[in-house]
Amino acid sequence: MPETRYPKEAEKFEIQAYKRPKDGKALRKTHVPFSGSPKRHPYDPEKVILVADPYNTQNLYYEFNKGDISYVEELPSIVNLEGETITMVRIWIKKMSVGVRCSPFIVEGTGKKAES
Repeated sequence: MPETRYPKEAEKFEIQAYKRPKDGKALRKTHVPFSGSPKRHPYDPEKVILVADPYNTQNLYYEFNKGDISYVEELPSIVNLEGETITMVRIWIKKMSVGVRCSPFIVEGTGKKAES
């Protein structure tokens, strides 16, 4: 009998409770939205990491201070072919806040073959 795979439960990540803004247009004037999968920062509890596209091989992530987040919207979760579910959110960051954008890569040759 073939093995059936079901979606696994997503890891719950609580940033904190945020109130829905009364005026969405005002929020757009003072904040910038970023979407992705939230992760705990490995060593700083006052920061959050947002992975822009968790299943992309050329990944990009953002790092923000939790104090700069004014509102969080839940987005539909995404599921990979193995049935693993990843939580997605849209966070609204105050304009003029300092964030870090990181695009990790593997160091490889420049395209020319190394000479023997």
